[in-house]
Amino acid sequence: MKLHYLKAIYYFGNQAFEGLTTLNIKEHMFILLNYFPAICGRFRRTESGRPYIKCNDCGVRFIEAKCEKTMDEWLEMMKENASIEKYLTPNQIIGPELAFSPTVLVQFTKFKCGGMSVGLSWAHVLGDAFSAAEFMNTLGKVVADEKPNRHINLAQMKTKSTNTKSPIKIMEDPLSIKRVGPVGDNWLTVNNCKMEAFSFSVNDTQLSHFQSKISSKGTNFTPFEALSAVIWQCIAKIRPESEPKVVTICKKSEQNKVDGNNQLISVVKADYPIVEVDPSELAALMKNASFDEREKIEIAIKKDDGVSDFIVYGANLTFVNLEEVKCYEFEYRKQKPVYVGYRLDGISDSGAVLLLPGPPKNGGRTVVAILPEDEVIELKSELKSEWFMD
Repeated sequence: MKLHYLKAIYYFGNQAFEGLTTLNIKEHMFILLNYFPAICGRFRRTESGRPYIKCNDCGVRFIEAKCEKTMDEWLEMMKENASIEKYLTPNQIIGPELAFSPTVLVQFTKFKCGGMSVGLSWAHVLGDAFSAAEFMNTLGKVVADEKPNRHINLAQMKTKSTNTKSPIKIMEDPLSIKRVGPVGDNWLTVNNCKMEAFSFSVNDTQLSHFQSKISSKGTNFTPFEALSAVIWQCIAKIRPESEPKVVTICKKSEQNKVDGNNQLISVVKADYPIVEVDPSELAALMKNASFDEREKIEIAIKKDDGVSDFIVYGANLTFVNLEEVKCYEFEYRKQKPVYVGYRLDGISDSGAVLLLPGPPKNGGRTVVAILPEDEVIELKSELKSEWFMD
């Protein structure tokens, strides 16, 4: 996951940060970081070249910014162009100097109306979206003078080669990952095209209607399965020469851990034309015919002691289920965010689709798609004409 970055943006009304100085905000960050020492570290390499985090208390990067728009104006602009949200999070990657590159950056952006956004740039190598949400929710507890219900996590980092005398069985790379690079100390993958994000919301009423429409022969599908099936088919229609018959699914694992990369990563294969089937068949594939590839991924990485570079998101068309991410549980001075946006950077050309919980007052789900720029308008058109999604 080292070539991927998670971006989270929390939008607060003016009461959350009213009267606070920069020092006030930083003081709470100092306390928070006591519970996440690995986040304060910097990367080094072993003799074999495998990267590891040296816990040297270098900290996270703190950025302040101002926006000339009100928060309402900004959120309205995002309906037309979701990609502008990238300006609310730092855009720095890890490298080219590993010893000086923070793994976490936090940006506080003040809007014209007095509202504030808290933008988190989180190196995915630290953990998945559930880990990032835990980090932010713990900050809320620190601000409220509550003792976080977690132990200080002193990660066990391996600084020596993990090769054993028994050679690992050579096998093909799993379908869910793509070998790239090598990227060296500049942890960024290069795309063949410009990627663009767009998002739309589905409220509870629309979601119920949508699920009933997709259900087949008494089989009920989750919101993630139903929405993913429809979007899969719509993308297949706009890629007639490269129909995505293999897709990757990332979702919360049954282990229920909040630290590290613990997502269940699986693949689904269809042996028939995607555009010609009923979406319920695709939803059924996602529900019943996915193959867990975590063990294969681990073997592929261990083959050369973790030195090779891989990508997950966008290696195939990737559907990421973040419905259970507790992003709206982050409170700052008893104020909850009015809106939360999550997205991923470092996505390869096949693209990714994220399903997030919607704002509590609206319910439903928020869908974020990151795709090649020239496909975005076509996908919007397909969703609107076939499924009446704006």
